[in-house]
Amino acid sequence: MIGAALVAAAIACGITILIVISQRWHGRFSMDHDLSGVQKFHDRPVPRVGGVALFFSILFALAICQSFTNHLPQKFDVHLASLLLYASLPVFVAGLIEDTTKKVAVPFRLAAAFASALLASWLLNATVNHLDIWGVDRLLEYAPVAIVVTAVVVAGGTNAMNIIDGFNGLAGTATLVILAGFGILAWQADDVFVTQLVLLGMGATIGFLIINYPTGGVFLGDGGAYFLGFWISEIAVLLMVRNPTINAWQVLGVCAYPVIEVLFSMYRRKIIRKASPGAPDSLHLHTLVYRRVICHNLTHSNSWPWVRNAMVVWFVGAMIAVMVGAAILLGQSLQGAVLVVVMEVLVYVAVYARLVRGRWGGVSKVVLKLVPGARAGVK
Repeated sequence: MIGAALVAAAIACGITILIVISQRWHGRFSMDHDLSGVQKFHDRPVPRVGGVALFFSILFALAICQSFTNHLPQKFDVHLASLLLYASLPVFVAGLIEDTTKKVAVPFRLAAAFASALLASWLLNATVNHLDIWGVDRLLEYAPVAIVVTAVVVAGGTNAMNIIDGFNGLAGTATLVILAGFGILAWQADDVFVTQLVLLGMGATIGFLIINYPTGGVFLGDGGAYFLGFWISEIAVLLMVRNPTINAWQVLGVCAYPVIEVLFSMYRRKIIRKASPGAPDSLHLHTLVYRRVICHNLTHSNSWPWVRNAMVVWFVGAMIAVMVGAAILLGQSLQGAVLVVVMEVLVYVAVYARLVRGRWGGVSKVVLKLVPGARAGVK
């Protein structure tokens, strides 16, 4: 099982390197030349088609696994895993086309996410059958309702990963931590198939991160972020469908950060700012960490941009790890899982409010003591 993950990592790293060294041939299509957007923090054009490495690394890893099926655990179904990969095609391709043309509208990409979710529901029977919410679970007994809810859940999770993909290594690190949490749940439930899906996803992500972090030699792009978001969302659904003892709130607690970020972003844009929920802005939590903590407290104003960019993951990644750890340790009971999710929301809001007000000096001083390379800002 670990061998498949290592193969995926090696292939992803190799393809990512090829993307970087061949950018002179495809750069006019694949590079992110827009350096002035509100969510842009790089200082040079960078290829944003890293999703190609993720998709094909898992495709090739599964092909290799197929040739060694006699040596794989009987509970791992290579064919079923391949169907999940094929189900990701609509949203992956839509994101990849956006990465290369910048002409794919948000509604079309959202429709592609719904299409991928529906395909997975049909091909793998990955349809949510319980959310552990009084009254809602009764409605999920009706197939049309369950299918619609599944599509909304998966499409929302798919877009959530794209929302948090703002700095070098951030989406990749979030993916690794969340998948590790799901892997622990799957291992505890003796679900070999889902564990293998987790390892494949982690392997591909690690291979990409080797080139992406810390300097940002290549970006995930929409295709890569959507693909990872879809992979995580489907693993979450499969965990609940295949293992009824795992409650939905614990699963939500593991992937809480991107979900909270996207919901809070929609609330902030639509309710507070009276703007379109899909309108880009520079008020995500990770952006505030960059501006309020890193640029003003932890680095010199003349630091290389990629240094400041790469430091964001230290803070947000640690926050995600704490959330996932709490969900694993305290979320085995329904009451504990609900409490964990409530606490995660409260912590997010408290951190966000403090960042907005710029009251983060105390934490910055602690980091300065713990991280030898961090230096007080003179900006």
